[in-house]
Amino acid sequence: MRLHSLEITAFGPFAGTETVDFDALGADGLFLLHGHTGAGKTTVLDAVAFALYGTVPGARREGKRLLSDHAAAGVVPQVTLEATLGGRRIRIVRSPEFLRPKLRSSGTTKQHAKASLTWLDGRGQNLTRLSEIGDVVNALLGMSADQFFQVVLLPQGEFARFLRADSDERGNLLERLFDTGRFGDVEEWFAQRRRDSAAELADAHHDIDIMLGKVSQASGVSEPVNEDGAQPDPLGWAADVLTGARQDRMLAQGTAVLVDAAARRASDALADATTVLDLQRRRGLAEEQLAQYREGESIRSARRTAIADSVAAGPIAEAAADLSVAREATEAAGTALAAAERALPRSPEGRRFRDALQWPPEPGDRSHERAVLAQFVRDWTTDVARMNSLLQVSRDADRMEDTLVRYRAQQRDIAAQIERTEQLQAEMPREITAAEARVARAEAATAELPGLDERCERARVAAESAIELVRKRDALVQTERTRDAAAAAHNKAWAHLLDLRERRIDGMAAELADRLEAGEPCAVCGSDVHPHPAAASTSTVTKAQEDKAAAAERKAAAALDQAVEAVAEAKLAVDLLHDRTGGVSLAELTENLDTATKAVQDARTIAADIDVASAEAARLRRDSDALAVTLNNLVATRGSVDARLSATEETLAQMRASVAEAVDVAETVVGAEAVVGAGAVDQAESLVERIAEREALIDGSQRIQDSRIAWLDATEKHDALRAELDRRVSASNFDSAAAAAGAVLTADRVEQIEAELRAAEERRAHAEHVLREPAIVAVAGHPPVDLDPLRRACAELDGQARSAAATVAECRRRADDLERLIAELSTAAEAIAPKQAEFDELANLADVVAGRGQNARKMSLRSYVLASRLEDVAESASARLGRMSAGRYEFVHSDEAGARGKRGGLGLDIRDDYTGVVRSAKTLSGGEAFLASLALALGLADVVAAESGGVVLDTMFIDEGFGTLDADTLESVMAVLDELRAGGRVVGVVSHVDEMRQRIPSRLYVKRERSGSTLQVVAS
Repeated sequence: MRLHSLEITAFGPFAGTETVDFDALGADGLFLLHGHTGAGKTTVLDAVAFALYGTVPGARREGKRLLSDHAAAGVVPQVTLEATLGGRRIRIVRSPEFLRPKLRSSGTTKQHAKASLTWLDGRGQNLTRLSEIGDVVNALLGMSADQFFQVVLLPQGEFARFLRADSDERGNLLERLFDTGRFGDVEEWFAQRRRDSAAELADAHHDIDIMLGKVSQASGVSEPVNEDGAQPDPLGWAADVLTGARQDRMLAQGTAVLVDAAARRASDALADATTVLDLQRRRGLAEEQLAQYREGESIRSARRTAIADSVAAGPIAEAAADLSVAREATEAAGTALAAAERALPRSPEGRRFRDALQWPPEPGDRSHERAVLAQFVRDWTTDVARMNSLLQVSRDADRMEDTLVRYRAQQRDIAAQIERTEQLQAEMPREITAAEARVARAEAATAELPGLDERCERARVAAESAIELVRKRDALVQTERTRDAAAAAHNKAWAHLLDLRERRIDGMAAELADRLEAGEPCAVCGSDVHPHPAAASTSTVTKAQEDKAAAAERKAAAALDQAVEAVAEAKLAVDLLHDRTGGVSLAELTENLDTATKAVQDARTIAADIDVASAEAARLRRDSDALAVTLNNLVATRGSVDARLSATEETLAQMRASVAEAVDVAETVVGAEAVVGAGAVDQAESLVERIAEREALIDGSQRIQDSRIAWLDATEKHDALRAELDRRVSASNFDSAAAAAGAVLTADRVEQIEAELRAAEERRAHAEHVLREPAIVAVAGHPPVDLDPLRRACAELDGQARSAAATVAECRRRADDLERLIAELSTAAEAIAPKQAEFDELANLADVVAGRGQNARKMSLRSYVLASRLEDVAESASARLGRMSAGRYEFVHSDEAGARGKRGGLGLDIRDDYTGVVRSAKTLSGGEAFLASLALALGLADVVAAESGGVVLDTMFIDEGFGTLDADTLESVMAVLDELRAGGRVVGVVSHVDEMRQRIPSRLYVKRERSGSTLQVVAS
C-alpha cells in the first residue's frame, strides 16, 4: 500500500480544503508530522483511515462528529484519497454523516454518509455503494480496519498498554488482529458435540428410568432398592415380575370358566320359566277380549242402523241445502236491482232511459232490453268524447297561463341578476389591485428570508457560545490548577525515584554480597573465597523499593499527561468560543438574537401568505372574466324570454275563444284579455259536470241491465229446486225435509263408527286365534309361575361372571404390557453401553481442546494459536528492540499457565542483558517502555502483513512517544526508522519534539488558528 495524495475539506479542525502530496512529502522515505497540541496532527491520520474504511481509530469513532465546527454553513465535509492498493491505483471520495441546516425552516436535518471509488487505471466499474467499497478495500489491503489501525497507523499509547497488559487483555487485541475464529469454532464444535452426547446419554438413562417406572406401574410392584440406595439388576427384577403376572393370568382364566358355566345354567332356567309365564298371560288376555266382545253386541247393532238411515237421508238434505242457497241468491239479486235503480241519475236523460224499459222485468224480454241499452250507451259515449276534447283544450289553456306566470317571474329575475352582475363588475378592479399588492409584499419577504435566517443563526450561535464561554473559562482555571498539582507530584516522584536508584547503586556491593554462598564462585570476580563481603547499611535500597517508586513515578507521569491534555483541550475550547462571540458582551448578543428572531418571524409570517395571496389574485381575475360572460348571457336570455312571452299570450287567447264558442257559455269576445278572464273557470267546471253525468248514466244503465238479468236467473233456479225437493220427500220414508236432515250423520262420525266396528271384529278374531295355538292350549290348568327367586340367582351368577372376566382381562393386559415393556427395556440397556464409551472419549478430547483436563498448560486451541502468533511477534520485535537498546533488551515469550485460572501462552517479558534477569515489562522506564512499544508495534506489523498474504506496507505512520528518549537512544531509534524506509517504504513520524524537526527535513506542519487549522508542506 502506498499513499499518493490526500485532500481534506471541513473535516475535524480543518475549516477549508487542505491538500497533502505524499509522493513529494515522502520522497526521502521519512517525513515528520508536527504542530501544536490540538492542532490536528492525529486528524490527518484519521482522514486516511476514514477514506479507506469509513471510520476513525479508537475512541474518536464514538463521537461521530467529523464535520468541522469552523466550517461555513452548508459546506459538506469530505475526504479524497489517492493510493495504490494491491497494485491498483484508486481514488476514494468519502463524506461522513453530519447535520446540516434545513432549507425551508429552522433546525437541522441528518445528511447520510456517501462515498465513491474510481479505478484510475481504467479497469473495472466505479463504485458508489458503501458496502461494495468496503469489500474492495478489505480485499486489496488483505486486512480489516482494526488491523490497519494497529499496523499502519501505529497508535499513540496503544502498544504501551499492550506491553503492560495481562494475558486476557493481550489476547483480546491479538484476536482482533489475527483471525482465530475458525479455531474458536473448533473449540465450540467439540463443546457442542460433548453437550449433545451428554444430552443423548442422559436421555437414554432417563428412558430406562421411565421404562422401569412403566413396568412398576403395569405390574403394581414397587421398584426394589438396596440398603445403600442403589437399584439392583433391573432386568432380573423385571423377569421375576413377568413370571408372577403370567401365573396370575392362568389362575384367573380357570376361575372364569367355572363361574361362566354356572351362570349359563341359571340363565336357561330363568328363560324357560319366563316363557311359561308369558303364555299364561296371553291366554288370560284373549279370554277377557272375547267376553268384552259379547257384551257390546247390542251397541254395535244400533250403530249399524244409524249409518243406514244417514245414507238414505243424504240426497234429501242436499236438495234442501241447495234450495236455501237459491232463496238467498234471489233475495240478493232483488236488493241489487233496487240499488241500481236508485243509483241512476235523476236527470232528463236518466228518466228517458227508465221509461224505455219494462217494469217489472219479464223473462222473455231480454233481447229488447239489450237493444235499448246499446242505443243509449252509443249516444252518451259520443257526447263524452266530444266534451273530453273540449276539456283537454281548456286544461291546455290553464297550463299555458301557468307558463305565462313563470315567464313573467323569469323576466323579473333576469333583470335583477343583470343589475347585481353590473354592480359586482364595477367592484372587481379595486379588489384585484389589493390582492396583487399582497403578492408583492409576500414575494419580497420570501426573498429576504434566507439572509434573515442566516443572521439569526449567527446570532444564536454567538449567544450560546458566550454562555458556554463563561463555563469553559472556569473549567480552564480548574484544569490549570490540576495540571500544576500533577506537575509538582510528578517532579516529587521523579526526584524520589532518582534518589532511590542512586542509593541502590551505592549499596549494590552489599546486595551482591547477600547472594554469596560458601564454596560458590562470586558473580563479579569469580573467586570461591569471600573474605570480606560488604554489609548492608541502614540506607541501602532494595529492588522492591525501587520498583515501587518507579510505579509511583509512572502513575504521576500518566496523571500529568492527562492534565496537560485536559488544559490543551480547555484552551482550544475557550479560543474557539471566543472566536464565535467576536468579543461582544452577552447582553448585546442576546439583544441581537431577539431582534434577528423577531425579524425572521415577521418575514416568515408575511412570506407564508404568498400562496394564499396568489390564489386570491388569480381567483379575482377569473371571477372578473366570468362576470363579463355571465352579463352577456343574461342579456341574451332576457330577449329570448320576451319573445316566448308574446307568442304564448297570443296562443292562449285563441284557445279560450274556441272553447267558449263550443260550449256556448259566453259570447265571442275579440281580444286576448277578455278570454283570459273569469269565464275560463266556468267553462272547465261545466264540461267536467256534463262528462261526469254521461259516464254515470253509462255505468248505471249497465248495472241495471246486469241486475235485472241476475234477478230473473235466480228466480227461475229457485222455482226448479223447490219442485225437486218436494219430489224426493214424497219418495222417501221421512215425513219432511227437516226430519231427513236430522237423520244425517257427519262424515267424521260415520268414519268413527266404522272404525270402532272393525276394531271389535279384529279383537275377536285375534283372541280366537290365540286360544287355538298349541302352546296356549298346553299351559291350560298349569299353576302360576314365580320368577323372583330365579332372577336373583341369575343376577348373582352374572355378576360373578363379569367380575371373573374383568379379572382375566386385567391379568392378560398386565402380562402383555410387561412382555412388551421388558423387551424394550432389554433393547435400551444393550444400546446405552457404546454411548457411554463414546461420551467419555469425547469429553476428554473436548477438555484438552478447551485447556482443561489432561492439558497441563491449561491452554485452549485458540490460545495456542495466539501464543504462536505472539511468539512470532516477540521474535520480530526483539531484533529491533536489541538494535534500539544497544543490545541490552529482548522480548521473552512465555507459554506457562496464568495465575488463578487465566489462560496461558500469552506471557511477554523483557530480558535485561546487563543483569541476565528476565523481568516484567512494567519495570521499564518511560523511554525504555517507548522503545519496547515501538519495537513491538513494528514486529506486530510484520507478522500481520505476513498473515495477510504478504501485503507490502509501503506507507506507515508512528504517532508520538519520542519526547521520552535521550540523544543516544533517539539516534538508535532513527537508525531503525532508516531501516524501515529501505526498499522504498515511506514512514511518517508524528511528534512535536523540536529535535525531531532538526533530524527530519521533510515535514508536514499543522498550524492551529482561530478560524481552523491549516497544513503546510516543507519538503527537503
